[in-house]
Amino acid sequence: MQTGIQTAYLAPEGFVAPLVQELQGEVAVHDRLVLSPLAAQRTFWAQNVWLEPQVIAIQSISDAARNLKALQRNWWLYSFDLHRRARLIQDKLPHVSARPVAFPSPLPASPLGSWTLLDAHTLLASARCSSPYPNGELNFIEDREGPPSRAYLKLWDAWTRLQAHPQAGDFCLDAGGSPGGWAWAVAKTGARVLSMDRSPLAPQVASLPGVSFEQGDIFNLRPETLARREPVVNWFLSDVICYPEKLYDWVRGWLESGMVENFICTLKFQDGADYAVANKFADLPGSQVLHLFHNKHELTWVRLAPGPAITNRPK
Repeated sequence: MQTGIQTAYLAPEGFVAPLVQELQGEVAVHDRLVLSPLAAQRTFWAQNVWLEPQVIAIQSISDAARNLKALQRNWWLYSFDLHRRARLIQDKLPHVSARPVAFPSPLPASPLGSWTLLDAHTLLASARCSSPYPNGELNFIEDREGPPSRAYLKLWDAWTRLQAHPQAGDFCLDAGGSPGGWAWAVAKTGARVLSMDRSPLAPQVASLPGVSFEQGDIFNLRPETLARREPVVNWFLSDVICYPEKLYDWVRGWLESGMVENFICTLKFQDGADYAVANKFADLPGSQVLHLFHNKHELTWVRLAPGPAITNRPK
């Protein structure tokens, strides 16, 4: 029986290696679940963090269900082995819906614990986790007709986690916006958006109310130039394809200008990349770096205007 487990980290599909690399004190890796003897650490590649894991000896399927229900009502299984036995235990627990959610929606009000079987007679369970969604998977009811790509889901994901999104009348800058998934998402909130890219927006997005487009290299746009037209950028949004180091240098200028309230930027990595630059983004005051469920080989940097406290360390 494994003991001394203080936290457990569930990696996104295909990203166990970068998660293990950024953690200290690894105990064991069970498929995508990484166990640590240390308290919660700052992590970027964790889809869900189990904050209070307990190792519980069980005598039977019914005994396992009783132990879990004694801790709290709602549980979600992460299964890496003994799948049938684990499923029989989960079936004895109260039903938890995993239906896709509409955007916008509030965060789930009820806590959701996570559990797994370490062996046939030992389960690991955490009543408190960093994500209120099953295994950190935030699925939406998708719009399959309006947006030109599924990239908008990254914005919905970030806005839902933050419980903050553009309001009617806000001004948003969409960097590297073609073909227009993010501009489409902004337009649906009622905000105005200026999208800039070398390639044009899809016609159905370019024609939406509040959407404007300028063709060109977004990195040539400077705060002092935009300030002549828009003195305040309520939301600075970037899904531009570039090296994260280049994005960092460019974003610093916008931060120092003081004209931007909120930032959401995708950090795009290549295979074998050095992820150390993510720490530079995370160390910017008021910042958060995370792997959204709808990210791929990417991280997302977020910095909100003073207000809701955000941190990389789970609470």
